[in-house]
Amino acid sequence: MVAFSKIAAAATLVTLASAQTFQRLGACPDLGCVFPPDQADFLAGQYFDIRVEVHAPVNGSEANGGIPDKRFSLAIQKKGGASQPVSKFFDITEPAIEEWKFKWYEDYFAEDAKTPSHVNVAAKAYRRVALYEPGEYTATLSYYNGSKTVANWVVRDLAEEKKAKNVILFIGDDAFDDPKVETIVELLTRIWGSAIGIVSTAFLADATPIALTGHTRTRGHYGPLVDQMLNGVTNYTWTPFDGPDVVFGSGAENFNPGEGSYQGKDYVEEFRKKGYKVAMDNTTLATLPSKERALGLFSTSNLPVRRDRDRQQEARHGPPRLKDMVLKAVDILHERGGDRGFFMMAEAASIDKQMHSLDDDRALGDLLELVDTVAATIARLTELNILNNTLVLVTADLGHGFDVYADTKYMASIDDNDVRGKRAAIGTYQNSGLSQYQVVDAAVSYNTGVNFPVNWEPRYCLAQGTVAFPDRRENFEVNAGPVVPAAKGADKSYY
Repeated sequence: MVAFSKIAAAATLVTLASAQTFQRLGACPDLGCVFPPDQADFLAGQYFDIRVEVHAPVNGSEANGGIPDKRFSLAIQKKGGASQPVSKFFDITEPAIEEWKFKWYEDYFAEDAKTPSHVNVAAKAYRRVALYEPGEYTATLSYYNGSKTVANWVVRDLAEEKKAKNVILFIGDDAFDDPKVETIVELLTRIWGSAIGIVSTAFLADATPIALTGHTRTRGHYGPLVDQMLNGVTNYTWTPFDGPDVVFGSGAENFNPGEGSYQGKDYVEEFRKKGYKVAMDNTTLATLPSKERALGLFSTSNLPVRRDRDRQQEARHGPPRLKDMVLKAVDILHERGGDRGFFMMAEAASIDKQMHSLDDDRALGDLLELVDTVAATIARLTELNILNNTLVLVTADLGHGFDVYADTKYMASIDDNDVRGKRAAIGTYQNSGLSQYQVVDAAVSYNTGVNFPVNWEPRYCLAQGTVAFPDRRENFEVNAGPVVPAAKGADKSYY
């Protein structure tokens, strides 16, 4: 059963022409779910939430009567120590049981037949706990008279010495009650009081910039996430956060008053009320004072890519380049961070966005802009005499490589002439789940050992390449403008 929360589960009801829904994810290897899942890593003292769920399918291949076991228990054990009930281990009050229902389709055969599987759920959520001692921990959920789901966690120690005062991270690229983990920004402000900067060429409520301050399982709640960026988590006791020192990017539709902002508020004004100076173009960006907190909001949606922005740059009042934003952010963060240092995440977001559209030229342009920005940043750090105290990291936030294909059995059942039908069996990343190379099949045995698949030909296998490669005609010319990744056809499907 997919590891669904109340809200994530409801999303499966709107399947339309979406791809295969997979049966298992790491947090729910069986009818018991543990969040954070197996193989999670934490820093010592980092706050996080725990949610455990017990699923009771009413029908479908895993039907067990539909009555969830409400007598489930969760125990925590540090390696070498005694196993204790979770409430005793963390010295917290046992929370009340939560109950809800959801339905989903096990595969496309079920969806075609309009026969969803209905599931009843019993769950508990343990809020704002922390593991302070480094080491290996095991969380064991016991349910249904002997069934167990085990999650192994690793807690890593914080460095005793703060070797870098500043950190710059360059990246190429009710939904609020779910379990969460303290973000790096929240840790830094709580422990060190560091100044914080968020810079992106994407709209500021997009996944990467908002992940530094946001807590939700539904990334599309842009308005509420902007509120979290400014005010922190307000619906539960959590690490206090009063907003970053620098926020530069776009996505004005989530800040201007109206349907795109939280409760219709004017969030530019909300930022101003908290003392932020506001820039709307490259000229006002350059004039921002270094001692004040700053919001730079330079367009709706994403910023124009480098190739298109260069053509507009003759107008000084146009949007800034990534380098312009990063260098101004460094100046402000250096001034405001002082001895406490600073952390900045700077994202060249449209490298990935243009790759989705197969616009290699624009993707390359923004990649080159990232390289140029990193070089200019190192030069500015040298000028400020803080290069030796600053850790500069450059990475990508995702890759376009190996994905999980959907249902090979369903694909084989579709007529060879029905190309669209066959393509429907292949999902995008939001529908992906675990492959089945390590799922034991009693009829298959290779005796190849633990480092190899137990089944080389599972129903859900790996895609040896990029799944999201759409139909297209290619003339290999540079496009005059950005390409739309997909267009809706007459039958309301996307091409």
